[in-house]
Amino acid sequence: MEQPDSGAGPAGAAGDAGGAAEALDRPLPEGVRRRVVALVSDAFGGLTVAELPAQLRQYARFTPSRRAKYAGNAMAATLEGDPLFRQRIGERLREAQPELAHALESGSPLAAADPVDVAAAAYVLRPAGWVKLVAAAGEEAQRADAERADEEGRRELERLREELDRLKSHTKAETERLRTELEAARKEAESLHRKLRSAQSDVKRGEAAVRRLAAETEAAKAEAQTQLSAAESEARRLKARLGEAESAVEAGRRAAREGRSIEDMRVRLLLDTVLDAAQGLRRELALPPASVRPADTVDAVEPGRMTPKDIAARALSETDPALLDQLLALPQAHLVVDGYNVTKTGYPTMPLEKQRLRLLGGLAMLAAQSGAEITCVFDGAELAAPVLLAPPRGVRVLFSKPGVTADELIRQLVRAEPPGRPVIVVSTDREVADGVAKAGARPVASVLLLKRLSRV
Repeated sequence: MEQPDSGAGPAGAAGDAGGAAEALDRPLPEGVRRRVVALVSDAFGGLTVAELPAQLRQYARFTPSRRAKYAGNAMAATLEGDPLFRQRIGERLREAQPELAHALESGSPLAAADPVDVAAAAYVLRPAGWVKLVAAAGEEAQRADAERADEEGRRELERLREELDRLKSHTKAETERLRTELEAARKEAESLHRKLRSAQSDVKRGEAAVRRLAAETEAAKAEAQTQLSAAESEARRLKARLGEAESAVEAGRRAAREGRSIEDMRVRLLLDTVLDAAQGLRRELALPPASVRPADTVDAVEPGRMTPKDIAARALSETDPALLDQLLALPQAHLVVDGYNVTKTGYPTMPLEKQRLRLLGGLAMLAAQSGAEITCVFDGAELAAPVLLAPPRGVRVLFSKPGVTADELIRQLVRAEPPGRPVIVVSTDREVADGVAKAGARPVASVLLLKRLSRV
């Protein structure tokens, strides 16, 4: 390993001895300080870790630019306080810039050299008179900065004068333009005032005409409202009939495509219904083969026997859930449910989605228990968006089309069934009940279904 005093030649020793008695009485000029830090950072890489002071060893692997950025203060302080470190940096400087180092140590600096470079090298090598060189470099840098500032100030002043002249010319032209526009605006305002007075006269005459027409308008509006109400009612009726006709046409087309007609289906379903009813009655009554004639069984009512009044007393109430069970027990029974009518009767405070799920869950269990065909109809006008719903097993779920109410869809379902098939319609709506009753269906109240589902 290199000894601490190795490489320190006579010139270096003489320089340190000559400059040891000298000291700066002011801080290093900033330009000289930056150049000194750069010299130290460049020479730093030529030293081994053992040759570095302990406080600088952590920066040994840094690049020169990064070392100057993050270790500048530490290197400057160590260079000032550690003569041995300064001597080693001076040796590297002599190797890198031998002419500048020799000129400084001989007392005749290079005339073409940058004063800041000369001052930085003098600060590191410390030859005789280095303090004066550093001070002269600081003064030179200050003079250069002052000259640059003066030159920049003169250029800025000239620019500002030119800008002021340009703004004056622009302001004058702008003032002339604004004066011309102001005069034109005054003339325009006078013309508008004249037009305004004429318009005010026209407005007064118009207001008088409006007041005269107001009464006529009110009378015409009342008559038009009456006619509009009648027209809307007629339009709704025609729209409903049109929807039914379109549905019938579509059903006919669909049946034709499938190779059979609606009448064929209705006849087949009615025939199945009659056969199932006949077989059910035969099993229930345990009827033997016919051995007597119907006329042989005719008899009068005997005293003390049950009267028609007693039979009526045994009939089920319209609100008895057992009535619905009897109706569903009929062969080929079809239960049609007015969905929202039932849910808003039983649980109106729930959201529509939960109302639908609760009702369909109960209907699914009822379908599994009774084996009857069940169709649940909801009004499509209640929907804010398409419904993603998987119908439960055994329950057909239908939503009415735009412009068609659930009541109209229920009547279409009833009319589609063949005469004689048991069709039960659940709805509290009197208009629906009367309509389906005329078509041959059996209407029951929504509360009856709710009671029956509460037992599921």
